[in-house]
Amino acid sequence: MSLAANIGVALIGLLHVYILVLEMFLWEKPAGRRAFGMTREQAAATKVLAGNQGLYNGFLAAGLFWGLAVDGMAWKVFFLLCVLVAGLYGTATASRKILFIQAVPAAIGMALVLLA
Repeated sequence: MSLAANIGVALIGLLHVYILVLEMFLWEKPAGRRAFGMTREQAAATKVLAGNQGLYNGFLAAGLFWGLAVDGMAWKVFFLLCVLVAGLYGTATASRKILFIQAVPAAIGMALVLLA
């Protein structure tokens, strides 16, 4: 079960690296605009905010990877909770699909870590 938990944590970390890339580097590119359903104008107007969001997603990924590196259950639980809360907030304020992209994987990862 520990291997499954660590794979889950790693996948969630990689997801947040991907989100970082979308928000910090591809926001105004076709891939970024398509991922977030934006026009060129919307992307240009929100580029700085997206970069900040991307940085925070990078911190979430770094925390999850740190938890894997030190084999720290407390680190994994803390950062999975951060991802879960961010996903629930995003679901409530931005888009329902965030529930399935961010919150549900975090909850599954949390369950795996706690069961390991």
